[in-house]
Amino acid sequence: MSKSLNIKSLLKAGPVILDGATGTELQKSGMPSGVCPEAWCLDNPQVISAVHASYVQAGAQVVYSCTFGANRYKLKQYGLEGDVRRINRDLARLAKNACGKKALVAGDIGPTGLFVEPFGPLPFEEAVDAFKEQVTGLIEGGCDLIVIETMIDIQETRAALLAVKETADIFTLVSMTYEEDGHTLGGTPPAAALITLQSLGADAVGCNCSAGPEKMVEFVAAMKPYATVPLLAKPNAGMPKLVGLDTVFDMQADTFAAHGRKLIDAGANLLGGCCGTTPAHIRSLARAVKKRKLTLPARKSIAALSSARSAFVFADRQPLVVVGERINPTGKKALQQELLDGKTTLIRQMAAEQEELGADLLDVNVGMPGIDETATIKNVVGLLSTVSGLPLAVDSANAETIEAALRLYPGRMLINSISGEKKKIAKLLPLAAKYGAMFILLPLTDGNIPATAVKRQAVIKSIYEKARPLGLTKDDFVVDCLVMAVASDARAAQETLDCVRWCSQVFKSRTTLGLSNVSFGMPGRPWLNAAFLAMAQYNGLSMAIANPSSVELMNVKFAGDVLSARPGATDAFIRHFTQQTAPAGDAPKTALSVKEKLAAAVTGGDREAMPALLAQALSEGNEAQALVDGIMIPAIVRVGELYEQKIYFLPQLMGAAEAMKKGLDILEPHLKRLAAATKGKVLLATVRGDIHDIGKNIVALLLRNHGYEVVDLGKDVDDVSIVETARKQNPDVIGLSALMTTTMVNMKDVITLARAKGLETSFLVGGAVVTEAYAQSIGAFYAKDGVEAVKIVDKLTRR
Repeated sequence: MSKSLNIKSLLKAGPVILDGATGTELQKSGMPSGVCPEAWCLDNPQVISAVHASYVQAGAQVVYSCTFGANRYKLKQYGLEGDVRRINRDLARLAKNACGKKALVAGDIGPTGLFVEPFGPLPFEEAVDAFKEQVTGLIEGGCDLIVIETMIDIQETRAALLAVKETADIFTLVSMTYEEDGHTLGGTPPAAALITLQSLGADAVGCNCSAGPEKMVEFVAAMKPYATVPLLAKPNAGMPKLVGLDTVFDMQADTFAAHGRKLIDAGANLLGGCCGTTPAHIRSLARAVKKRKLTLPARKSIAALSSARSAFVFADRQPLVVVGERINPTGKKALQQELLDGKTTLIRQMAAEQEELGADLLDVNVGMPGIDETATIKNVVGLLSTVSGLPLAVDSANAETIEAALRLYPGRMLINSISGEKKKIAKLLPLAAKYGAMFILLPLTDGNIPATAVKRQAVIKSIYEKARPLGLTKDDFVVDCLVMAVASDARAAQETLDCVRWCSQVFKSRTTLGLSNVSFGMPGRPWLNAAFLAMAQYNGLSMAIANPSSVELMNVKFAGDVLSARPGATDAFIRHFTQQTAPAGDAPKTALSVKEKLAAAVTGGDREAMPALLAQALSEGNEAQALVDGIMIPAIVRVGELYEQKIYFLPQLMGAAEAMKKGLDILEPHLKRLAAATKGKVLLATVRGDIHDIGKNIVALLLRNHGYEVVDLGKDVDDVSIVETARKQNPDVIGLSALMTTTMVNMKDVITLARAKGLETSFLVGGAVVTEAYAQSIGAFYAKDGVEAVKIVDKLTRR
């Protein structure tokens, strides 16, 4: 029996019990703070072996290797980046020896601590290579499966999963961490993460850490309807609290186990514990769910797409899906020139307008003479992944371009399209299978456009038969029934409609059309397109690739949905027409002023537009300081409000901050009183023993954008260095960050030392595990995120 079958057999037998927390158990056994946990475990193998064995004795069927931070970026903090493979291999072997034949070992992969392209500075392929180092060592160490856990960035998660799948055929669990509001720090909800990861090849998907088990029940329930793979849950033992000088999780084992039963009922198939859990928690959990009835995913496939911020699920008889077609340089000279120049301002505008006008998906085509299509599609896909929440379709005749887009896109993408042409089907079907993409099935063959519905049906069935051996199902494609011009063939539209009806009623597949082809060469094209759409809807059309700015087409779309009795269509029809308050023929909207454009560039994170907009604003006589105070700062404040309302998430917040920084850099020579205008000085540091600094870096960037001078000491800064620097720099506020419960307590040491040295400076603390109650207990102010940190610093510096 193969290793992968072992975990599958466990899943068939009942709930699979995973282990609990490792770090806190190691600390109980003497591991000091500030050391590299992986290196310490190799120096003290008897300790980590005992921890692993204690979880096996408690009933864990899968134990995680102590390799959570054993990637080149985390190990570099200790000068061990050259030993990634050896460290992972040896720790995996220790886990295997400790578990023997009583439990499986999951090779543990955690985050790098960096955001990955397009959301951060770490190049995507570099991240993949880094994770491959770790995977290779874990497999050499004999791991039975791999677990990717505690991820906050969907793109980093994809990089790790691709690294596993491109290295070995091994069962892989993938687990992300969600905030209280049900999104990752990057804004990905559970359903979107699930659709992205299971399509990319994850064998089980779920969540760990996050809040306590109560909230995790909600996260699992949100994933369950769309799951094609088992779901896992590994919650904390409640939320951390400070008792004396110790950070504790006070949820008792029996209470934790009771929540385990609720997680099973919500749809979890694999259960364990994260921060604060002990062998006692796992023992109680195993007993509580031992006889609980387990429900494995009922569906084998799902027609769904996702972006980093949303999921789009195709449902039977749903209202017509509109794919916005405007991001295509064909016939658009301005867009052609912009793409050749490597700019994206029009792309941003087209994406935003189509989303506002009701597009459900965005089609992206950058093909044109004289362009590096592959490089351009990566740039555009990266941009749209940040600025739009809509899933994307990549539209290209070039297989290399399609793969570049699929590989980089932080979601599940739609390929437009795969035809029956031999070369294309040989290249593109395997790509769809590897990256888990949906695709548009185009019933063309080499040198032949089937003229009739019957001939198209034969090609459709042929392509489907070639797709099935790769694991692709009818849920993985949408059939383009081919639209030809009625100007050259009077029966063209009827043949298309016959094909739509056959796909919908007989073949049972979803369908799409490129509507505008039908009216080519005819007058009154918008009306012909709209009438054709209504007929297609009546025949069961699922999706249309169209321009959502066409009033005729969108009006008919909503009307057609109502008349074909699609669920929810009547309410949507009423909303659509009651929102159309301006009568036809009204004057177009007044063009935005340069100041309005500048504000929009900040809130939209458009760094590219800043130089030209600021040059224009200055040339029109606007003072630089007035632009900063009256336009840019209110815009960045608005971004903060959108972030607090969970309309914006971290990528949008960071994008706006970068645009603001770009603008300030441009204006700096014109700001004569820049130094005098500084609102105050803030000293920032991540405390001793903690090597996480993403949150601190965000705070630093936002503070600078709001006019503060920031002295950033970095991460893992000892108490004395923080206090001595504060005495020399005399900051208005000292900000301390910690991500781990084990380092959070070091904040108190810094404040105690500062007060002993006579420093009366206000302290501001934050981090994933820090709470307001803890902050108050150590005499500090608390900020839950970067936006709140700026507000509190504003108040403190005004006192």
